[in-house]
Amino acid sequence: LGILIARHLKRLERVILGYLEVPDGPEEEARLGILETLQCTIEHAWPRMPCRLPVLLKALLKMLWDVHTDQGSAPEPVKAALLQGATECLILLDRCSEGQVKVLLEGVYSSCEENRVRECIRKVRENT
Repeated sequence: LGILIARHLKRLERVILGYLEVPDGPEEEARLGILETLQCTIEHAWPRMPCRLPVLLKALLKMLWDVHTDQGSAPEPVKAALLQGATECLILLDRCSEGQVKVLLEGVYSSCEENRVRECIRKVRENT
């Protein structure tokens, strides 16, 4: 859809949030697909993303934490792909919000003790 996706952002945001919240089995195909969709949406509708930043940032951070703490079904390469996809989305959000994500992640980084989550946040903070 390209920039025409902006017409559907409200509905698409609800769908994206719903898929990010729920694990979908060992291969996590739905969540990997929705991260790809979110990346494309951010790239095409970037002028509309700063107002959606609080909701998307919260959902992506929650998903990062859920993936990190999940002791069950997903194999390690799938977890790594989910963490990488979320990190890429955070980097894109930071770019289109003129660095707001980096500012908001400062407190999270300093209080987080989990290495995998810290590594994702570090990548976002160091990306220019």
